This record gives sequence, structure tokens and C-alpha cells, in this order.
Amino acid sequence: MTNRERVMAAIRHDAPDYTPHNVLFTREMLANMVRHTGNAHYADTIDNHIVKASLTKPQTPVPGRANCFADEFGIVWDKSGVDKDIGMVTEYRIQDVEQLAAYVPLPVDEAYIRSQLERLMRTKGDNFALASIGFSLFERAWSLCGMEDLLCYMLTDPEAVEGFLDKLAWRSIQKARIALEYGIDGILYGDDWGQQRGLIMGRPLWGKLIQPRIAAMYAEVKSVGKVVAQHSCGDLREILDDLIGIGLDVYQTFQPEIYDIREYKEKLHGRLTIWGAISTQADLPFKSPCEIYEITKNTMEVLGKGGGYIAAPTHDVPSDVPPENVIAMVRAFLEQGSNG
Repeated sequence: MTNRERVMAAIRHDAPDYTPHNVLFTREMLANMVRHTGNAHYADTIDNHIVKASLTKPQTPVPGRANCFADEFGIVWDKSGVDKDIGMVTEYRIQDVEQLAAYVPLPVDEAYIRSQLERLMRTKGDNFALASIGFSLFERAWSLCGMEDLLCYMLTDPEAVEGFLDKLAWRSIQKARIALEYGIDGILYGDDWGQQRGLIMGRPLWGKLIQPRIAAMYAEVKSVGKVVAQHSCGDLREILDDLIGIGLDVYQTFQPEIYDIREYKEKLHGRLTIWGAISTQADLPFKSPCEIYEITKNTMEVLGKGGGYIAAPTHDVPSDVPPENVIAMVRAFLEQGSNG
């Protein structure tokens, strides 16, 4: 099987010849791996099964402000703290509900999106290809007006929030429509809704304000027979059935400190493919390489049985993970292929 065929089999809940895998790193951690291995091309040795094109324009440095970067919406992120990859918003662009109701997003940069997709088409090889639309709805909303204010507006001014979210969802749909003209396998939406326990906004507000827009975003992808994948951190137990009902095929990221892997293998098998499950929170930073190797093998044995699983760390591997633990995890991935 090719890498693409292996991922497709897993998503169909057929049994691939072995469990597909994918490992990504924060910038700091990738630099750590390069230093540790002495291999400037270390990431190319992992045989990742999935390749992606981000449809979000890269951030640009803010002149005169060290470690500050502006995103495509003009939001400035300060990366001088612990989080060097995402950072913290320095100032919200929307200050009150009137500005929220009147807000009009910038048009998508079609030329940039097409350039990324054309590059993906040239380089995807025999891998599974996704177009990635991060900060696709709720995250983009709070980054514009602030998490606390957005949650308050959801309660006090739901009609204004609905109009605001409609505009943001339509922008994500426009990006997806362009991407779906190309030979990709699906769309990966990114939008964090979960806390360590439960949803940030609660089930009723998610169902009223978030779900209908997410359903419209998924429908665009399903209308042409492509795969819908969703990245969302945290505890989504309350809404997994809803997501399956509106067309979700692949759920990333599945955190074992939230979900019991045996219980949820049984609950989701044949209905939803799990992507993740090797913990960057509880295991990779703290366990020994031998333990990580056994955890990885066990996770693949449980979740990979009969398909329905893409093996991966729960997030981009952060810089507090010992390189030896990454090597142990990757060894467990690659041994499957050599043994098969």
C-alpha cells in the first residue's frame, strides 16, 4: 500500500497493512531533533503519511517590536513568552458589540492560496494530501475580540454573534472552495472548542452558534466527496455524535488523558477515525524511551485494529520532549512497515 492508500483504508475503517502515522514538531523541537541527530533533514526520515498545505498566510514581523508578529487579519501576537509558536494577542481589534456586528473580514488572498495548493500538488508524492484551514471559526472570532468578551456576547447579543460567525465561516468556505478545485484528499479545519474537561462555551451555545456554521463548512467538502478532518483540542465528548452527524470523518487531536482509548475505540469504530492519542501532555515529556516505545505500540494495537486510527502525538511535539523519546516513538511507527 502507498501512504495515501494506508490513510484512506484507515478512514474507511478497513484494515491497512499497518497503521499510518504522522509526526509534526514545533520550530524549537525540530531544531532540537536536528541538533540531537546531526541530520538537517531529520523530519524527512519519519515517513509521514500526511502532507498539508496551510491556506493561512504566514505571519510577518512587526517592525520595532521584538518577537511580535502580525497575522493575515492584522492581529499582533507576542511570542516572547513560553509559547513561541502561537503566542498571545497584544490588542484586540474589536472593542464592543457594535464593532463586532459591523465587522467585515478581509477578502481571501486567492493567489496565495493557489500558490500553496500548486506547491502541494507538485510535492505530495504518494502521501495523503490535506488543505489546512486553521483558526477557521471560533478561534478567529475570539482572536478578534477576546475570549471573555466573545463568551459574554454569546449570551447577551447572540444575533450579533451569529452574523459575525456567518462572515467568518463564509471566509473559510471560500478558502475550501478554492482548495477543492485541486487534487487534494480533504480539508483539515482547525478550531479549538474544548477545555481539559468540557467545552469552553458549553454544549447549548456550541449547538446554537457554532454547530450550524461548522455544518455548512463540512457540507462544502462532503459535496464533492472529500474527507473532512477537524483539529480541536480538549474534551469534545458531549459533541462527538453531533460532529459525526454533520459529516466529520477524522478527529484530531484525540487526547488519552481525556478519552480512554479502549472505550472510545469501541464507541467510535466504524464511525469516526481517531488521529493522535500519543500524549504530549502526560507521556512524551516525562516517560523513559522504553516506556514511550511500549505506549506507542500498545496505542497502535488498540486503536489501529480494523482501521480507524492515524497514529500521532496529540499535538506538534513541543520542546520539553527529550529527543530520545521522539526517536523511540518513531521507531515503533517504522518497525510496523519493516515487519510488514
